[in-house]
Amino acid sequence: MAKKKLHKASRVMPKSELDSVARAKSTGRNRAFDVLWEAQQYWQAMETFRQDRERNKNYTYGRQWDDYICVDGKMVKEEDYIKSQGNVALKNNLIRRMVQAVLGVYRSQAKEPTCTARDRDEQKYGETMSTVLQCNMQLNRMTEINARCMEEFLISGFVVQRKWYGWRNDKLDCWTDYVQPNNFFIDNNMRDFRGWDVSCLGEVHDISFEELCGRFAHNEADYSRLSEIYAHARDKAVVGATYDYFGYPLQGYFDFLVPRDLTRCRVIEVWRKESKPRYRCHDVNNGDVFKIDIADYEEFVGSVNRERLREGAELGMEPGEIPLIQCEWFIDSYWYYYYLTPFGDILDEGETPYEHKSHPYVFKAYPFIDGEIHSFVSNVIDQQRYTNRLITMYDWIMRASAKGVLLFPEECLPKGMSIEDIADEWARFNGVIMIKQPKTGTALPQQVANNCTQIGITELLNMQLKFFEDISGVNGALQGKPGYSGMSASLYNQQAQNATTSLLDLLDTFSSFIKDGATKDVKNIQQFYDTPRVFNIAGKNSAIVEYDPRKIRDVEFDLSIVESTSTPAYRAIANDILMKLFEVQAISVEQLLEHGDFPFADKLLQSIKSQREQLEKGQMPDGLSPELAQQVQQGANMQAAQKAHQMLMAA
Repeated sequence: MAKKKLHKASRVMPKSELDSVARAKSTGRNRAFDVLWEAQQYWQAMETFRQDRERNKNYTYGRQWDDYICVDGKMVKEEDYIKSQGNVALKNNLIRRMVQAVLGVYRSQAKEPTCTARDRDEQKYGETMSTVLQCNMQLNRMTEINARCMEEFLISGFVVQRKWYGWRNDKLDCWTDYVQPNNFFIDNNMRDFRGWDVSCLGEVHDISFEELCGRFAHNEADYSRLSEIYAHARDKAVVGATYDYFGYPLQGYFDFLVPRDLTRCRVIEVWRKESKPRYRCHDVNNGDVFKIDIADYEEFVGSVNRERLREGAELGMEPGEIPLIQCEWFIDSYWYYYYLTPFGDILDEGETPYEHKSHPYVFKAYPFIDGEIHSFVSNVIDQQRYTNRLITMYDWIMRASAKGVLLFPEECLPKGMSIEDIADEWARFNGVIMIKQPKTGTALPQQVANNCTQIGITELLNMQLKFFEDISGVNGALQGKPGYSGMSASLYNQQAQNATTSLLDLLDTFSSFIKDGATKDVKNIQQFYDTPRVFNIAGKNSAIVEYDPRKIRDVEFDLSIVESTSTPAYRAIANDILMKLFEVQAISVEQLLEHGDFPFADKLLQSIKSQREQLEKGQMPDGLSPELAQQVQQGANMQAAQKAHQMLMAA
């Protein structure tokens, strides 16, 4: 009997040309290299941005003479060239002061995201979600993260955060991570300011071998595989890992495939838009709209429609009146993730696990006109450079000018004294120098001093400082400088308000970034908080809420950025209103202490509740005066007498 020949399933089965992932798997090629190549192209396209960011960062933190210039055909740093000329590279860091002033304006706003349910009947769930969101922000120290992200936004014009769910510090929760823009890449075809047209993005991770195994090793076989891939990082066998193969330090070194520290494991995370055929369904019976895979059509549509036809026939309904699930075939674009090694291995892959059906990143580029990024710091670099140049020139001129040079004619030199003795005696306090009687027409010794201050550098320097404030919009009033003599308070406040107005576009753009991040936080909380929990915002007694996932899971929220209730001004106004309500006896002392913000509120409220419980049990509360204790006892005796009288009447 002839032996049957077996054919590979990939050759005999029809290939799905519509499913991009299935098509890539069926080609037999290493898919990881294809994804890596595409991601590397996007990463290299951001090289100009990384160089601009490094330059802006250097100017912000005082390294302001690191630009390279061409001298005699050689590229040298400006600082090295100035030192070779025997001068000192002076600088006056105005950019750092400007950035600190804008950060102060941002922190003084004290805004926070607030949830509002789109359905007004579900507004109580919006208040609950606002409290849960604030607790999550406190868990992630978002006040500090957002401040540092704002500083990054001013320096580079591009800021990224990552929103994910998982284990950290033995705690399973929703987390927020700051992403360094140098390690992030994004589709360079994106032109939407909101980032809605992005098709590929990702991040380069350099982690330890222990972190790598904690994330991707699920059994011993996985551990062995990772040990083979990252053999050097596992054994820590690389000597001098921060040096390249030629022994030079890799300062400022960025490469897509090779980490700067060879004892770290390079993992490349890529999120890419893939496509596959699906059905878009509309259930007219309850109004639900959903999409399903082709393979799930029978389970979610076919069987359901047949059952409804049968039920409709039993009820005597016309076929056209039976509410069936309507379907439409379409090509769905969805997010698919890859965790790749630089050697072409796929550590993990799959469709996005998040119910918001997107990637975990939140990013914002400014201003992103035609895909270009221009940071706030880059606008004033030229003024900073010219200011440093004027200061250095001023210093050089003063050092090179004549200051007390002595002109001593040789004919006046006395016998027995050298010119060195004359110089020492000239510089000595109350020194006396004997000179010969000069001949007629011979000049006497004299000192020469050159006044080099009035040459126009001061005016140029003041002009550049004025340009610096005009271009940045950060003037003296915004920096907290005192006004000139006789300036009115209204004029000073108006100047500070005008400066804030010039920064309004920048601050509101960053607020939209915070709003986008809070939206993903809310979606993750709704998805992953699957058990009832009790939340309490630290320092706010009235913010204790119970989170019920069954009620909040499907609620659609709208987020807005509003003034925070934790500012001193807000607390003072709230306390004043509560005190007025208490004075007119509209609220009780318990309500005053619960909703107010007083330093003694918790202790006093606990004491009042404890005394109330003791009175209800018939006990004498501690700390009562004798008169008040007697009144309480009389009240208790009267209540007992009334109860006995009622019992006698009932009998």
